[in-house]
This record gives sequence, structure tokens and C-alpha cells, in this order.
Amino acid sequence: MVAGGAAGLAGTIAMTQFQNLWSKTSEKLRDESSMKGHSGTHANESESEDATMKAAGKLAELARHKLSKQEKKKASPIIHYAFGTGMGSLYGVIVEYGPRDMRRHDLLSGLGFGSALFAGADEIVVPALGLSGSPSEGPLSSHLYALASHVVYGITAGTVRKAVRAAL
Repeated sequence: MVAGGAAGLAGTIAMTQFQNLWSKTSEKLRDESSMKGHSGTHANESESEDATMKAAGKLAELARHKLSKQEKKKASPIIHYAFGTGMGSLYGVIVEYGPRDMRRHDLLSGLGFGSALFAGADEIVVPALGLSGSPSEGPLSSHLYALASHVVYGITAGTVRKAVRAAL
């Protein structure tokens, strides 16, 4: 569980870095495209709330507290890292007590876990909780982006879990 938690934290850090790089690259490509005369309209991401901001708001409401938009923005990374670390702990337990092959193929088990996390969390649970729209509402590119992010998470988690487990 400890190795999995460390792996989940590392996976979340890697996923966040991947997403930051993706966003910067996408923005640069949009800017280059608009300089060539292609005017594309895209929603201002800073004005909409993502799933972690909505989750922070809902959790605060359970404690009978209402968060401002700024407070939700501050709480969002905490929700993201806590969820990623928690899921990593779950992954660590599954690998430790699951089929022996999972321990022998860390990259594959991490890849599988990251992909399952994408399907289960992003595509089913998050929309079901009202933290995002229906998966059918988003473009294919946003699903591929989310899947790629979770693949980075899973591969990193698989690699780090093995290293931490060996050190323990």
C-alpha cells in the first residue's frame, strides 16, 4: 500500500507534467494557426470549473461550507493529488495480492491500471457524479488526451511501485 501510494503520487506528478506540456503545445499550435488567418474559437478554460474544482466544492458543501471560485482553484490540486495517491495505494494492494504476473510485468500492469482508471473514473464515475458532462458530449480528442494522461500515470506508477517495493 505504501509503495502504491508513492507510485500514485509520482504518477500524478508525471500526469500533471504531461498535461501541462500538452496544454502549452496545444496553445502554441492554436496561436500559430490563428496567425495564419485561421480564427478558431475555443472556450476560455480559466472560466470553467474542471472536475476537481467541482469535487472540492461538493466536498466543502458536505461540511456545510461554500467555497469561492478562488478557493476551489486552490483546493483543486489537493483533490487531484489525493485522488491519484489514493488510487496508487489501491493499485499497490491489487498488485501485491493479485495474480503473480502483475508483479512481473510492472509496466503492463501500470498501463492496465491507468487505462482502467481512465475508463472507470473519467468515463463513468466523474460524469455520474455530475462533475463533468456525459462522455458522448466531448470530442474524441478530449478522450484521447485523457487516456494518454492516464497511460502516463499508469506507466509511471508501475515503474515507481516496483522501485519503492524493492527498497522496502
